[in-house]
Amino acid sequence: MTTRYDILHTTTYRYHEPVNFGLHRVMFRPRDSHDLRVLATDLQVSPQAHVRLIQDPHSNSVALVQPQGPAAELTIVCAFTIEYVPGLEDQLQLDPAAEFLPFAYSVQERLDLEHYLRPHHEDADGTLIRWAHQFLHSGEPNSTRETLTRMNAHIAQSLKYQARDEEGTQTPLETLALGGGSCRDYALLMMEAARRLGIATRFVSGYLYDAALDENAQEPGESTVGAGATHAWLQAYLPGAGWVAFDPTNNLMGSARLIRVGVARDPALAPPISGSWFGEADAYAGMDVVVKVTRRRE
Repeated sequence: MTTRYDILHTTTYRYHEPVNFGLHRVMFRPRDSHDLRVLATDLQVSPQAHVRLIQDPHSNSVALVQPQGPAAELTIVCAFTIEYVPGLEDQLQLDPAAEFLPFAYSVQERLDLEHYLRPHHEDADGTLIRWAHQFLHSGEPNSTRETLTRMNAHIAQSLKYQARDEEGTQTPLETLALGGGSCRDYALLMMEAARRLGIATRFVSGYLYDAALDENAQEPGESTVGAGATHAWLQAYLPGAGWVAFDPTNNLMGSARLIRVGVARDPALAPPISGSWFGEADAYAGMDVVVKVTRRRE
């Protein structure tokens, strides 16, 4: 069933005094595919800015924003209308050779998936790989999908979620040591653990639809964590099903409430906004991010 959503994403950086701005990279536009079509877009920047649109190496849509003058506040407002048909990738049958772990990707798949298969974070004493192995059965075959499902649920149920607006992502070992983190920390933990089981994964940034925050919703729906701001999850590449979404923050599998914006091999390559400013060291006063995802009534 096709659903239309209106998305309004507002980010405001505040400073104690006017500062000058360098180039900002803005990755907000939902990612078109067979299940998602962008119908309308709008980008407003204050102060006035020069804007160029490009595609990065992962074919993400990126706006290069160069504010034209000094200001004590930088506001970037992105609005979109999308048509969305949630995929059923979590229900698709896997290739027989990939139904159980360990499995091997084809030569052609490995060429394309190399950067998604290779771990990007150190695990010198094997802490992470031991953590990953707890989801494997020792005396029976390990279903690929069920192993990932168990890992996804364990992260949601055993770690403490902590919203964090500051830039950067905890390493997987930091998240385990702290016993919690943000949505992007959870995504990276599961990505790196799955890679150590031989499964290709990639980071996904985007939006999470929460009926509880939607004034147009006719039913409240299940509560979710991370709505009202940008959200992060991961996709695992499973032969036969393709890229399958896992959201360890909410223990979701599949894309029913997840609206993709950007994908990357590591969270550092897909921040919603990155950029620079020039002024006194103590000029920065903080930032505010508000995301509103509203489902259109038929």
